[in-house]
Amino acid sequence: MSANNDPHLLIVDDDERIRDLLKKFLIRAGFLVTAARDAAHARRVLSGLDFDLIVLDVMMPGEDGLSLTAALRETMATPILLLTARGETNDRIKGLEAGADDYLPKPFEPKELLLRINAILRRMPESQPEDIAPKFLQLGEIRYDIDRGEMWQGEDLIRLTSTEIQLMKIFSAQPGEAVSRAKLVEDLGRDRGQAQERAVDVQITRLRRKIEPNPKQPQYLQTVRGAGYMLAPD
Repeated sequence: MSANNDPHLLIVDDDERIRDLLKKFLIRAGFLVTAARDAAHARRVLSGLDFDLIVLDVMMPGEDGLSLTAALRETMATPILLLTARGETNDRIKGLEAGADDYLPKPFEPKELLLRINAILRRMPESQPEDIAPKFLQLGEIRYDIDRGEMWQGEDLIRLTSTEIQLMKIFSAQPGEAVSRAKLVEDLGRDRGQAQERAVDVQITRLRRKIEPNPKQPQYLQTVRGAGYMLAPD
């Protein structure tokens, strides 16, 4: 989190009116807020500042929000909330696949945006005291540090999104036990419903790409027919 404990948000939207409204609303809600008018502007801002969360419009001239999300995910794990046009289910799934943590269809109530932002920030792990003995799970060549919520392959830290961190936290609390999709949706602080369960499936697919030798035949993050998903460490 930011030094003075107020989370710092980056709003990226090409519509100046929406940008200003969101900025004023979120500042009143207690956040530090920086705004960018497009992907290029956002990249310049991100090169010099760290943020706790990025609110990103999908439909922008030039580089769109999906492409920017995918590019940012290669170097940073900062949570990303996408603003999508209503009814564009495809965009939402593509957004989650690109590495977004959540999406909100336009038009939306500012209060709902605030709820989503707070839900994502709550999911971010707090730093653990150094003196706690570390607990690890071994997933083949990958080592998962339960206390820190970190995943390592040899000396390399594997970048996880905030949602992937939260999923690993849920699974590692009960290794060898199946967790239902409905329970995962609930634990992630999402609204109930089939659309969110499908969104969880997308996140599981992305997580498998990071931990499975062969994601198409998962051995560590298994599907348990009729029961959900289960983490099966060595």
